[in-house]
Amino acid sequence: MFKILRKEVLTPQTKLFVVEAPLIATKVEPGQFVVLRIDEKGERIPLTVADFDREKGTLTLIFQEVGKTTYHLGTLNEGDAILDLVGPLGRPSEIENFGKVACVGGGIGIAPVYPIARALKAAGNEVISIIGARSKDLLILEKEMAEVSHEIYVTTDDGSYGKKAFVTQELERLIKEGYRFAFAIGIGPVPMMKAFALVTTRYAIPAKVSLNPIMVDGTGMCGVCRVSVSGVTRFACVDGPEFDASEVDFDLLTARQRIYCEEERQSLERYQQSKCGGCERE
Repeated sequence: MFKILRKEVLTPQTKLFVVEAPLIATKVEPGQFVVLRIDEKGERIPLTVADFDREKGTLTLIFQEVGKTTYHLGTLNEGDAILDLVGPLGRPSEIENFGKVACVGGGIGIAPVYPIARALKAAGNEVISIIGARSKDLLILEKEMAEVSHEIYVTTDDGSYGKKAFVTQELERLIKEGYRFAFAIGIGPVPMMKAFALVTTRYAIPAKVSLNPIMVDGTGMCGVCRVSVSGVTRFACVDGPEFDASEVDFDLLTARQRIYCEEERQSLERYQQSKCGGCERE
């Protein structure tokens, strides 16, 4: 059992948990993830680690309530416990001194970008961060990202905060104004990462994206998280989750993400209609 030590509501749909997990905290690195299961009847879901404290033995997990399991997870409170937490999984981010780097996060993708930006700054890079969301009330970790960045730019799709633009438009603006990036990392919704890949490829900037395909075991055995990279099938859980942005087949990734949309919708509806809030028998 993994005890929830702190819960924070970042936005109406986004929650932050600080979880007691000392063994994982001693090993986890930026870019890696965990797989959790709320209870014995729950499904396994992957969450990228947003922060960690080796001395305290804690992990910070940030998630958005979009499906049955994440809605159920959001009902837990401080003092409650998560049954299973497996990790660290996946390959860590490649952290080195590149020079000037762009750290681009969209929506919930800002959470996994944060520890990567922090590590890149600690490695001596000049970190230029661009973060954005659909609107001001969905923006997360602005203060934290500012603390690990030399410069930070904020956008919203509707213009309710920061600049009215997509994060990828802001990235291209900076490039056109003379910013020469030696490396870039972009994490967010698939359409955002696809646009990020187009921009960085256009300007020949080495870039990585962190993929979030459907996943089950997280250890490479089930094959559910397969993605196409340079025409070769790779598994996001063991070969990634980060891949060269220019080599990812985002159209195939998008199609695979939609396979179970109807089943996910029905599961969420049953959960929301259930009087016992998650103890339904599926």
